[in-house]
Amino acid sequence: MKNRSILALIAVAGLSACATQGGSSMAPFSQAGLPDAVQVPAGHNVAMQTMASGDITYQCRVKKDMAGQFEWVFVGPDAGLNDRRGKRVGKYYGPPATWESLDGSRVSGAQVAVAPAGAGRIPLQLVKANPAMGMGAMQGVSYIQRVNTQGGVAPASPCDVATLDQKQTVKYTADYIFWRAL
Repeated sequence: MKNRSILALIAVAGLSACATQGGSSMAPFSQAGLPDAVQVPAGHNVAMQTMASGDITYQCRVKKDMAGQFEWVFVGPDAGLNDRRGKRVGKYYGPPATWESLDGSRVSGAQVAVAPAGAGRIPLQLVKANPAMGMGAMQGVSYIQRVNTQGGVAPASPCDVATLDQKQTVKYTADYIFWRAL
């Protein structure tokens, strides 16, 4: 048990290093420029900051309750999570949306809100985290924000009867900010 606790502390220290770059402290993450809908409630502090780079898969499906109409539907993400120095610290995948640390701890969550991020960008997002599974860096995470998004929107190619059930993958990047209650 003692070794497990030491390993968990090492993992937390490693992921907490996401807030430093080249040995100097980064400015604390500020929600000041974010829409109210995706701001984390008062009483929480940033636990870690990660940069994600990966893919989002979409599938061409019939629109719900709209026979003869089609749309690209979000299937799931597959991205690596890196600290601010570019070192791999985990991964993000789904469904369900899951953020997993290299120490094996992981957290899933439910979307609370989204806000537009601009043309060609997936929306900003606020997720309420479920209790973490496993010992490590994801323990105590209460909220996850997706900010600074690039790409990731549904394909521009036609989704119709000829492409029904086909999948397409698009590239995206985003920052995921992990929060813990004070």
